[in-house]
Amino acid sequence: MIGKTKIVEIWQRYELPVREYIVSLRDVRNVGSLAFVVLVLLISWSGIKAIQTNYGLEKQVKQMQQQNNIASLENENLALRNAYFNTSQYLEVSARENFGLAKPGETVLLVPKTTALAHTVPQPSTEDTTILAKNLPFWQTNFRDWMNFFLHRG
Repeated sequence: MIGKTKIVEIWQRYELPVREYIVSLRDVRNVGSLAFVVLVLLISWSGIKAIQTNYGLEKQVKQMQQQNNIASLENENLALRNAYFNTSQYLEVSARENFGLAKPGETVLLVPKTTALAHTVPQPSTEDTTILAKNLPFWQTNFRDWMNFFLHRG
């Protein structure tokens, strides 16, 4: 009931101005100005929609151009890699690494894996680093993350 009385109050407040406006529409000048305002609003709305559509299409074109540039750079990179694979330097490096070959006069030393790894520093496992990271205060982890970002570390 309270909502209905508010609606009645609002209608009573605006009833007289609405009636006066409807009566003023009998004059041709008022109808013409109203039609002009409606026409201007419709044209403006249409123009805004066209600008918005054009902006969206330009955004898509820029995105497609960037994807095209990335693909062409990847193609150039692959072409350079293929050219490197055909050089004598690559063949030499590949023969040394994969087949254990050496140039005349060079001596090949084969070190067992266990011996080579015995003289290295053991790397912490990922479980150990996550446990250490959880124990650090927020500001230290934040600083470490920023340093990793700026120094391009993972």
